[in-house]
Amino acid sequence: MESTPNQSTILHVFSTFAVGGPQVRFATIANRLGRRYRHVIIAVDNRHDAASLLGPDVDFVLRSFDFDKRRTLANLGHYRRAILASHAQRLITYNWGATEWALANLWGGIPHVHIEDGFGPEETKRQLPRRVWFRRLALARARPVVMPSRSLYRIATDVWRIPTRRLAYIPNGVDCQRYARPADPLLCSSLGLGDGTPVIGTVAALRPEKNLGRLIRAFARVVARQPARLLIVGTGAERDALGQLAKDLNVAATVVFVGHLEKVERLLGAFGIYAISSDTEQMPISLIEAMAAGLPVAAVDVGDIAIMLAEPNRPYVTAVDDGALAAAIAGLLADAALRQRIGSANAEKARAEYDEAAMIAAYDALYAGRPLLTEKPPANAP
Repeated sequence: MESTPNQSTILHVFSTFAVGGPQVRFATIANRLGRRYRHVIIAVDNRHDAASLLGPDVDFVLRSFDFDKRRTLANLGHYRRAILASHAQRLITYNWGATEWALANLWGGIPHVHIEDGFGPEETKRQLPRRVWFRRLALARARPVVMPSRSLYRIATDVWRIPTRRLAYIPNGVDCQRYARPADPLLCSSLGLGDGTPVIGTVAALRPEKNLGRLIRAFARVVARQPARLLIVGTGAERDALGQLAKDLNVAATVVFVGHLEKVERLLGAFGIYAISSDTEQMPISLIEAMAAGLPVAAVDVGDIAIMLAEPNRPYVTAVDDGALAAAIAGLLADAALRQRIGSANAEKARAEYDEAAMIAAYDALYAGRPLLTEKPPANAP
């Protein structure tokens, strides 16, 4: 693909380019901005599954490296040479797994932006001191360090001690109209839906930090008292263990593992309740999609989830506990009119605050090196 005049090259370094929240957001932005930028994409783990999300109008190239990831100091020279060889005008690193590339760029490198979306299971309870110090060093030249959530913004200022002048708050956004549509009847039929049984659903990678075992255990408590069905959309290493848990709890017949679904809007409309059971989240894109679909949400209280949801939904954001989550699900199942009111309020808030147009405009400015219009969370952040 030929470059266009005045096209900027952006070097993106992800810990992985498997499908996940940061990768979906990047693909959305790149698809909307088209050939305005050329994207060089590096995945530290050499997985590039999310490339399938990029449309034909996106100018991108994938780069693979075969380095021993344990040899941090020895690899810095390789990373630095790769950065310079990309001829990029800007380096963007994503999350902890790419911070070594930030360090390699520290002295005499190219303009650098770092985007932090959250943490793995090892940092669920607290920030690891070694990583805190490493981030302070590696991100010393990053301008800005971008946070999509208010809780992350506070961590960056209070724990990482990054000056606010080098931080930017860019909340995630989605095409709200895309998700405000009925479910695909053929897909629903293939999954055995449509018999009137209430459906609790979630969309998540099957990874430990998503703690879908908590959701299955909470669902087992609910279904012991009333009929319901649980749909889990996503793939990952936890699939077999979660399936065994459902069998052990005698709910395997009512738990459906849908697997990967490229267009989740084909199924969201079939959910009666959206559920989140993660040990750690910040500003999950899947939650905004559920809100845009007009769903009420039962969730544990992590990251920005409570403040993201409309006020009527907040009583159903619970302690990080199986029983509390089960009670929230049961409470919503008990009142169809309440679910409708909460879902409508969530959809209205998604359209007002989390539509993708504002997010794409902000990232366009970020890619081009222009000043951002909004750099701090709202003053009323909890």
